[in-house]
Amino acid sequence: MIRRRPADRPSADDLLTELGRLTASALEQAELQQARVELAEALQRELLPAALPQPPGLRVAARYAPARHGLSIGGDWYDGFPLPDGSVAFSLGDVQGHDVEAAAIMGQVRVGLRAVAATAADPGEVLGRANDLLISMDSRRFATCSFLRYDPATGDLSHARAGHVPPVWADGEGRWGHYPDEGGPPLGVVPGQRYPVSHHRLSGAGVVALVTDGVVEGPAFPIEAGLARVAAVLRERVSDDPDTLAAELLGVADLTGHTDDAAVLVLRHDG
Repeated sequence: MIRRRPADRPSADDLLTELGRLTASALEQAELQQARVELAEALQRELLPAALPQPPGLRVAARYAPARHGLSIGGDWYDGFPLPDGSVAFSLGDVQGHDVEAAAIMGQVRVGLRAVAATAADPGEVLGRANDLLISMDSRRFATCSFLRYDPATGDLSHARAGHVPPVWADGEGRWGHYPDEGGPPLGVVPGQRYPVSHHRLSGAGVVALVTDGVVEGPAFPIEAGLARVAAVLRERVSDDPDTLAAELLGVADLTGHTDDAAVLVLRHDG
């Protein structure tokens, strides 16, 4: 019987050398990924407004949380800015995707809404023009959006939405609900689309909240349950400072197990 010699096995030194090489490679990849994440987050911060307007009769706050996968960047945004007629506009939305391109298009949509709103007072017209603008860019991305216009002189809040989660409201008397407007399709899908507008007079104490779907929807968490939780938070915390309330609403996203980025915009009115 012929015995075979066992194949040469790597020595302990060889194993340690290979382990060191793999560790160095993993560390290099981790550092590269961290650099990408930091760059993406810096880009996201630059694309969101540093401050929001605080018109008479309203206290406004917003919060944003990055996605939990990819480059931790997405297309969610919030915005607020004064209009030439003395009213104030607010928008919140979400561009399809979770990459630098989504963030770049988000910046273009946000700026486009500002430009259009300077010459169009009606929120439905603003969304209609922004829709045609996005289609003309041929980006192959769509965006959901809510656009509001608040008139401090009358307390009127007009609202239109494009494929977006409806606003949720609550007042100091325990009432709550969703804005009933039917909305329209997302921006960038149907040319020449018209968007219906609803009007609400803000009186007494209460709050209106806009959220992106990353707040209210998750892998095993239906959007109806998320909206119900947002409404419950508003009813329980209706008198809270808007920044505190925005943080509480952003916490709803933790219940959904979401992997999307998430944004919240809170309008607190005291009558």
